[in-house]
Amino acid sequence: MPNRPPTLTVAAVVLALEGVTALLLGGYVGVETVIGKPDDVMSSLFVAGFGLLVGGLLLRVAWGLLRAERWTRSPGVLTQIFMIPVCVTLFQSGQALLGVPLAVAVVTGLVALLSPPTTRALYGDEPSARA
Repeated sequence: MPNRPPTLTVAAVVLALEGVTALLLGGYVGVETVIGKPDDVMSSLFVAGFGLLVGGLLLRVAWGLLRAERWTRSPGVLTQIFMIPVCVTLFQSGQALLGVPLAVAVVTGLVALLSPPTTRALYGDEPSARA
């Protein structure tokens, strides 16, 4: 899209970073499950698989945002909303070193996804049919 607003690119980058992080964490849990001695192998495998699946899906949403596909905004916003309790948990558990970058990513993602230039790029300027 030649006239892609910077907000759309920022949103895509945030989702891509979250996707890569989920993939890396899922892969890490998978490797640790195979080479380590987890208390519950099935739970560990589920967490690894879930991380890999979510990471892949977030990367697909990021790619869709770069291509200005309309459907991508909802899962992007939903992901950021789901990350808010994760941020709160990190802060409450004294993990501010992890919580601060995540909170910055969440706020950046929400602002970029909900900004007027992103809305115009994804949904256009045509008036609503109900108006």
